[in-house]
Amino acid sequence: VAVSVLAYRFVELHVIGDLLRGLRGRRVELTFHPASEIYHCVASKCRSLHGRYLATPWLASPHLQTLFLGIHGRPPSFTYKRQLYTVRDGGTIALDWLLAFDLEDADEIISKDSSTPLLVVVPGLTSDSDAAYAKHLVHSMARKGWNVVVSNHRGLGGVSITSDCLYNGGWTEDVREVINYLHRKYPKAPMFCVGTSIGANILVKYLGEEGESTPLAGAASICSPWDLVVCDRFISRKLVQRFYDKALAFGLKGYAKLHQPVLARLANWEGIKKSRSIREFDHHATCIVAKYETVDTYYRRCSSASFVGNVSVPLLCISALDDPLCTREAIPWDECRANKNIVLATTQNGGHLAFFQGLTAGKLWWVGAVSEFLCALHDSSYMHQQKAEEHVLHSSLESSIDKSPYVNILGDGMIAPVGNDGPPSSQISDDLKPNATVNSTQEDEEAKEVENRSGTDGDAMPAQSPAAAGSTKQQGEERYADKIRDAMAPVKRSVNKLARYQGRSVWLLAYVALVTSWPLLGSLAFMLFRKKSRHPLSAK
Repeated sequence: VAVSVLAYRFVELHVIGDLLRGLRGRRVELTFHPASEIYHCVASKCRSLHGRYLATPWLASPHLQTLFLGIHGRPPSFTYKRQLYTVRDGGTIALDWLLAFDLEDADEIISKDSSTPLLVVVPGLTSDSDAAYAKHLVHSMARKGWNVVVSNHRGLGGVSITSDCLYNGGWTEDVREVINYLHRKYPKAPMFCVGTSIGANILVKYLGEEGESTPLAGAASICSPWDLVVCDRFISRKLVQRFYDKALAFGLKGYAKLHQPVLARLANWEGIKKSRSIREFDHHATCIVAKYETVDTYYRRCSSASFVGNVSVPLLCISALDDPLCTREAIPWDECRANKNIVLATTQNGGHLAFFQGLTAGKLWWVGAVSEFLCALHDSSYMHQQKAEEHVLHSSLESSIDKSPYVNILGDGMIAPVGNDGPPSSQISDDLKPNATVNSTQEDEEAKEVENRSGTDGDAMPAQSPAAAGSTKQQGEERYADKIRDAMAPVKRSVNKLARYQGRSVWLLAYVALVTSWPLLGSLAFMLFRKKSRHPLSAK
């Protein structure tokens, strides 16, 4: 009995609890902003999100569900159509398509003017389009008439690494480039995205970076780690979690062996071979290739929890509270509740990306929930619309600070930055405005005067004397000199003010330096005085 109780607790079985509840399952808990229109007008129409979830009785454990998903998962059978896409740095990404209809030509798989909704799937760590959970989602959405594409990570899906860049838990450039490419190619198709596991972390981080500028109409995040630092501590805390850590590290080393020529040149290959945990692999590979100082620096910068507040797209987040990889401690409850665009759905059971239901474990609960949410969003008027203004993309390692060299000196001596398009009208000094107006008016009057004179006196005076021409030229130069002096007057006043402020600062610094260094100067003067007084006494 003691061994059975220990085994029951160790494997985290909940079959007895399910039986006591009459096999009704537990309610799905929803977290959202009270004034969220996404919840009231979209998520409220989803029966899965307002029902109960009951795990498959013979998989009533998060570890059994996760293990069964990784070993078999009972995925549907179909064949992808592959498209190879080359990103800007020379890397190659495999795009695997499953369409709502079949086409013979793989290059023109969708009509450019098609308005059929398009779903982009971002897999998890070391997973590709052949993963069981990915096939469940892709097949379900294609049956509803959607076109679905799985954006595999670099080096996965049977594709070689063709550049010196690898993907990681916070690398959003590939997702950004693929989404922009698909939006340019199919501008009339509303586009959605679903991220799973580490792919969910990448997706949420991308949404936070883009804000209103993303072309996505909606998204879903499934079993995201949220905070990589917290998940790293969690996965090495208990004995059962360490098995997952070793299993994932084994998968990462297998990924590295497939691309040994590249990683042996870019990273610490000997350290990679000896890695026994995800943290050790990140230390020897990810941090070196992506140029992070430490592993914790990489985890902190790439955690999506800090980007949740800037998400401007309708987003459904699903997490299981018994997830053996992504702990509930990392879920940003308050941030999700504060954002009107996010609906967070949590279940007591489900494991990691599993959520099997039914006696035969033939379906994944989260696939049905995501399908309902995206279809309801597509049929509503709450799909996100990309801003019409052009958006300048910033790399994750590039600063977004304005590097414009222009400054504008105002009338009160303050200096304000000006963009590349020149100073805005509101920032121009009031002293310069009348001068500029008067000068332009004078120039127009002078030009008209010259034209009139040349038109009326052209026949009578075909040529001027050298003395008259010289005097005219001198008057013009004096006029321009006056204009320059008038325009420079406010600038000189500003410079004088700055000089006065600088002079006061210099005297203040001199006073502070004298006061603080007086003990040292006094002792030096006393020593010099003693030396000089000794020389006359010795001479006598």
